[in-house]
Amino acid sequence: MAQAAAKTGAGPTVMVAIEQWFPRQQRILVDDLALSILPFGARAFVHAMRPSPIRNWMVQATERAFPGIWSGIMCRKRFIDDAVIAAASEMAAIVNLGAGFDTRVYRLPSLAAIPVWEVDQPANIRSKQDGILRRFGGVPPHVTLVPIDFDHEVLEPALASRSYALAKRTFFIWEAVTQYLSEVGIRSTLEFLAAAAPGSRLAFTYVQKDFIDGRNLYDQPRLHERYVKQKIWLFGLDPRDVAGFLDPYGWRVIAHVGCDDLAERFVKPTRRHLLASPLERIVCAEKL
Repeated sequence: MAQAAAKTGAGPTVMVAIEQWFPRQQRILVDDLALSILPFGARAFVHAMRPSPIRNWMVQATERAFPGIWSGIMCRKRFIDDAVIAAASEMAAIVNLGAGFDTRVYRLPSLAAIPVWEVDQPANIRSKQDGILRRFGGVPPHVTLVPIDFDHEVLEPALASRSYALAKRTFFIWEAVTQYLSEVGIRSTLEFLAAAAPGSRLAFTYVQKDFIDGRNLYDQPRLHERYVKQKIWLFGLDPRDVAGFLDPYGWRVIAHVGCDDLAERFVKPTRRHLLASPLERIVCAEKL
């Protein structure tokens, strides 16, 4: 699982970087750092997408292959950005689980004074650190990079060894990770989160369970073939079960959104015509 997930780490940020070639008023997500922290090959690919005919072709081709994936990735990042910003003044820490090449803790001014721990596979952490050093000259002092082999290491001691304490009221980000884990892995992480300080927040995404089970392909046969049949995506949730799934660990759902809400909020103002897929949903929860 870990190696397969690590190989997908740069993909969403490549799409975010290509999004920046659109005029600012047409962007679903504004992220001026995405390009600079990517590995060389990915940066070269993004630069090739700059001319508008090529950029538009890339978006359309992606939409034909995986309907709704472009707006889905941009919207989930916008939603989580907004959730973190809204709660930032109440948080003493941010922990980004499976951070990949995400840039929010470097580009959002309201997070600059909050200690951050970014957790990911060692290969992703090394590559991201190279990008951060290239862009900033060093890892910002409020950020700690935590390499962890999720298949063989335990989350709590890995974070504790780098001075993170669960007593801190924390915003946990768990974006585009849960589908790569087994249910045992999911529950292990939730057991760790059960000890979080009251008032902590959790934002996470999940894939619909009936897609993982093969009962509903959501017009995504290629995605199912590539990720589910190849046993890269393992876990999904039924939206009706989310509250009950979190409740034993002391978390209460405060927001639960799907593609229609996200498209209305973030895509419609751009006047771009992009598909939206109900395959993935986003949850924000509060620790009781």
